[in-house]
Amino acid sequence: MAAQARKRLLIVATTTGYQTKMFRDVARRLGVEATFATDRCHVLDDPWGDHAIPVRFDAPEGSAAALAQARSFDAVVAIGDRPAYLAALAAERLGLPFHHPQAAAAAINKFATKECFHKAGLPAPAYFQVPPNDDAEAAAKRAPYPCVLKPLALSTSRGVIRADNPQEFVRALARIRKLLKTPGIARLKDPALDYVQVETFLPGREFALDGLVTDGRLHVLALFDKPDPLDGPYFQETIYVSPSREPLSVRQAIMAAAQSAVTALGLHQGPVHAEMRVGEDGRVWMLEVAPRSIGGLCAKALVFQDGAPLEELIVRHALGENVSGARTRDGAAGVMMIPVPRAGIYRSVRGVDRAATIAGEVIITAKEGQPVLPLPEGNTYLGFLFAYAETASQVEKSLRDAHQALAFDIVETLRVVSR
Repeated sequence: MAAQARKRLLIVATTTGYQTKMFRDVARRLGVEATFATDRCHVLDDPWGDHAIPVRFDAPEGSAAALAQARSFDAVVAIGDRPAYLAALAAERLGLPFHHPQAAAAAINKFATKECFHKAGLPAPAYFQVPPNDDAEAAAKRAPYPCVLKPLALSTSRGVIRADNPQEFVRALARIRKLLKTPGIARLKDPALDYVQVETFLPGREFALDGLVTDGRLHVLALFDKPDPLDGPYFQETIYVSPSREPLSVRQAIMAAAQSAVTALGLHQGPVHAEMRVGEDGRVWMLEVAPRSIGGLCAKALVFQDGAPLEELIVRHALGENVSGARTRDGAAGVMMIPVPRAGIYRSVRGVDRAATIAGEVIITAKEGQPVLPLPEGNTYLGFLFAYAETASQVEKSLRDAHQALAFDIVETLRVVSR
């Protein structure tokens, strides 16, 4: 009797990292053949030694066609926003279940997202786009105050600034435009990054939700509280704690709003990561629904009852398995994304052993000699803290206490002044 052929999984990703490794390890454990598609150098012969297919996220249509011609696959997963759009295009060509390309494109563009929400009748703040050549003072006169200015296609709150008056608006817009011209962002060649979105600031408590969508139906895997106030002027996310401590009525309202947002965007099959705010009146304001799972190391905060990591559920779901019975393990869990306190050069950290005894796990990702920047310009963290306990309150306390035990040595860089 012939041996059954191994299933083939296409993993679309930008770089190497924790989550890339996790997907590879999960595929290996499940007996699945994994093939990466990345935007690494296409000139060098397999520079990372993983036989990845080179793609270009600034040329998604051509890259999707190349992936469809490369070989056959049984499933596709994506790590990140831009990879999710390319994965959607490739899945459509390959005849594989995934989010539709139009839905993925809308989900990773803040203006398109708000347009979908507005058309579907979801609660949405007042919003408008500022084109690259628009006069800042004229745009400031249109803005509702307080308001939030956001680059259309950046994530992790990068470049997001609150403005309470026209003067702050003009300064914030200039700062964002300067950020968007930096080489690391300009090389993305994303036309959406020429625009800045302006939205009414929404007061309230913020939450995050991770789930899997099957034929348009959302199955919630976890709902996270964000216990730190996110009122600006910048919006540094730090602590996620699950399960949520909100009353059942609030949790149900959040999940219902997330389903409505998934439907409004047309997301069809695969993981989603949603962000929302709940006002004092209990109204749920959807901020975004990304066509991907929670990013990077944060996924370590989600472990399921059989010990499976989040990445395993995503792969099994992509392969057509029913994972609706998945439940996170008993107790509470949380992660702190360690913020960068000031700009400079990272040198070292003290107190890691002490922090580990408090929180359970400490992972410092900053490297000696690495330049670091806080928000709104920065897009990295110094590391991550993870805690697990019986209650969410215990988890939150452990994360805060562990953070207090750490002392980072960051040397300020000197500004060069020419004569």
